[in-house]
Amino acid sequence: MPVSLPRILIVGLGNLPLPLTRHSVGQLIIDSLATRLDITLSADRSGFAGHGTVIIGETMVSLHLFKSKSLMNVSGPSIAAVCRKTVQSPKSMIVISDSLSHKVETMHTRLGGSANGHNGVKSIISALGNDMNFHRFRIGIGRDDTDAATYVMNKLSSHERHFWANEGLDLLLSGIEKVALQN
Repeated sequence: MPVSLPRILIVGLGNLPLPLTRHSVGQLIIDSLATRLDITLSADRSGFAGHGTVIIGETMVSLHLFKSKSLMNVSGPSIAAVCRKTVQSPKSMIVISDSLSHKVETMHTRLGGSANGHNGVKSIISALGNDMNFHRFRIGIGRDDTDAATYVMNKLSSHERHFWANEGLDLLLSGIEKVALQN
C-alpha cells in the first residue's frame, strides 16, 4: 500500500508592488523557500505559485508555495481558492505574516485563533467562511515609535533580508516539518 505524502500549502503575505518591506516579509520568505528548495514560481491570474516534492528535515512533503497578486488586505479570496485547489483543508495551510508584536528575527507559530488585528489574516479568515483553523507563522518585525503604518512600509534591513534567506529560513523549515508530521 503506497504511503501518501503530507501536503502543505505555504502562503506568504505581502504587497507585490512593495517588495522587501517589513509588511512583505512573508513574500520574501516564499522567494527564499523557492530558491532553497528548487521550486519554480510561475505567474497566473491570482499570484505566483509553485509545487515540488521536497525533503524537509527528514520528512518528504508535497509542498505548494503561493504569493498573491492582490494587495495583502484583500488577498483572502485568492488564497482561499489556492487552498481549496491544492490541499483542500485550511489545517494543511501555513500563512507567513509580519508581526509588530514580536522581536525582529523571531518566529512564533500557532494553529488557529484570531487575526490579532492583522488585516491580511482577517481577509483569509473571511474568505474561508470564518474558518480560523490554519497555521500562522508570525515573523517578528519589531516596532519603533513611528506610526505603525509607516513602520511596516519601511524596507527590511540588509541583515534582516539575509537572516530570512539563511538562519531564519532554517528556523522556518523546522516549523514546516512539524506541521507536515501532524498531517
